[in-house]
Amino acid sequence: MANILVIDSSARFERSLSRQLSDAFVKSWKDQYPDDVFTFRDVAKNPPPHVTEDWIAAAFTDEAERTDAQREALSASDEITQEVLDADVIVVSAPMYNYGMPSTLKAWVDQVVRIGKTFSFDLARGAKPIEPIQTGKSMVILTSSGEGNFAAIGLQDHLDVHMKSASQLMGVSHHHSIRIEFQEYGEEDKRFQNSYKNAIANIPSVIEAVIGEQLI
Repeated sequence: MANILVIDSSARFERSLSRQLSDAFVKSWKDQYPDDVFTFRDVAKNPPPHVTEDWIAAAFTDEAERTDAQREALSASDEITQEVLDADVIVVSAPMYNYGMPSTLKAWVDQVVRIGKTFSFDLARGAKPIEPIQTGKSMVILTSSGEGNFAAIGLQDHLDVHMKSASQLMGVSHHHSIRIEFQEYGEEDKRFQNSYKNAIANIPSVIEAVIGEQLI
């Protein structure tokens, strides 16, 4: 039985394509594997706090030596970090804002990538002192964007790349991406229609790939 953590981040609700992808993904998974356990966190409805100087000081203080104020500063982070630690699969749905992730999703990343919690740091390792504490998790990144085919127009998709890089320190070893592109071109645009259709059609094969990874 798998534990799946679903993170939604779009500032839109009824009109959100990334939320439509998330809903379709969860429905498809539940239809096939009804006994699996889902945890849902909506960082648009309930934004995580931003990292502060007090937060940093608390995070880098040994747990046994933290003051009450430091434990309070980390309380929200402890809660959402535990959700990551407990998850086998992390599903992130996010619109692309200005070629990157929404600020609320970035705040979530900053709260859950924690020294001593999700990664360790040891200079004795030489050129790569940082290592994830857990490994083997799968992440599915469900995104939507107003434009598309970024390489051809000389632009960079920082959302997908950033999430894949940061999530390695959450214990993610396997990544999958499903994207709807060309939203701003209009619903009648063939590129948008094909992108939407293909994204929905790809959900079952991604689920099967993730299940295969988690059975290894």
